[in-house]
Amino acid sequence: MWRRWWLWCQWLWRLRLIQVNKRPLNAAKRRVLLVSPPESYRIQPYVRAALSLDLEINLASQGEWAISSPHSAGIDVPLQDHRAALATLVELFKQRQYDAVIGTDDSTLELAAKFAKKIGLQQNPPTAVRLARRKDLSRLCLHQAGIQVPAFSVVEVSEHQLSDKPHFGFPCVIKPLALSGSRGVIRANSYEGLNQGVQRSLKIISEQTDLYEKTHLLLEQFIPGREFAIEGILSDGQLDVLAVFDKPDPMEGPYFEETYYISPARVTLNEKQILVETVQNACRAFGLVTGPVHAECRLNKQGAWLIELAARTIGGLCSRLLSFGTGYSLEQLVLANAIGLELPVELNDGAAGVLMLPTEEAGILRRVEGVMKAEKVPYIDDIEISLREGYHVFPLPEGMSYLGFIFSTAPDSDKVEQALRDAHALLNPVIAPFWPVSVGKKGASA
Repeated sequence: MWRRWWLWCQWLWRLRLIQVNKRPLNAAKRRVLLVSPPESYRIQPYVRAALSLDLEINLASQGEWAISSPHSAGIDVPLQDHRAALATLVELFKQRQYDAVIGTDDSTLELAAKFAKKIGLQQNPPTAVRLARRKDLSRLCLHQAGIQVPAFSVVEVSEHQLSDKPHFGFPCVIKPLALSGSRGVIRANSYEGLNQGVQRSLKIISEQTDLYEKTHLLLEQFIPGREFAIEGILSDGQLDVLAVFDKPDPMEGPYFEETYYISPARVTLNEKQILVETVQNACRAFGLVTGPVHAECRLNKQGAWLIELAARTIGGLCSRLLSFGTGYSLEQLVLANAIGLELPVELNDGAAGVLMLPTEEAGILRRVEGVMKAEKVPYIDDIEISLREGYHVFPLPEGMSYLGFIFSTAPDSDKVEQALRDAHALLNPVIAPFWPVSVGKKGASA
């Protein structure tokens, strides 16, 4: 609730709220439709990118009012009801032509793909987007395509204990079928730990609207090894890699909070080629042909293992790193690709990195101390605290927000990593305990 309130207030300050049918649109500009949940942090970067490319951008989202600016218009659609949403958008398309349709987040990718297909625009097939979004379907697809993925099984879950251990043994990893950001992802080293983890993850997926997704979990073999993230853009099925990121902190559980992303990754040319080929082959297996790709792989003696692949941009504010690497924001590159515009990309020398500030305890955020001192660390470019005082924070696996981000650029990746670690050591998040209050007939009681 607090996060949604803060995001809306931020947008109300920068932009203005209007109804789409009360403003004229500039028919001369090329027009892009953005399909996005209303609370998405990706909206603002896409609007900025559209302005820089002289594009008109419309936003299809959910709400009585539509978010817009002088260069964008909003359309209210029920994002969870694809049939009704498509009817609204198709009717709109009769009056207003679009050159591209882009889904910003996992929850809107499939709707965007369905609409693009209906109006004849280039987009990924809806089935391909669904394969990438659903972890159970993606595992099966990749396994059948001969791509190395962890052994897995899908279990129906309830309040009762699982009767069987996974056939691939322990340790294993429990994963929701369609959540991102490591929410609900838990490592289990024993049968007892498995059942405890399943019950914890079950509470997290209870918010899902899809009945199957709220009653089933993926169990998969834990794969040891170094972890990397690959960011790229597909054009006619060919993957153009923008960056390969190191994740220098061991991702061994019991929870899998992402922290450091550093590029260029400290890998050999052969290792990089293996990672890129794995992601390219996974895209082909899914049937993805265009748009952004964010993938995560593990690398060990057996080769590269595809852990996740999403047909969207990288999460959080991490897309800023691509501006250093290419000279353009990631959103500029995605929009240009969608409308067939070629941008002269020149890869820069040096290294860049980000630390996603982890939430280490639950409670009410009071403040983050030491920011000014941390900003003075050599090679630190910026520190952004995303959450405001009074926000109720949770660590993983329940949490869904980072405290903020630290950005660094330096001559090499080692210096970037050290700068991020030095700056992080100077920060002190102050989190107060949260005491829920219930109100009865005789007043309030803790």
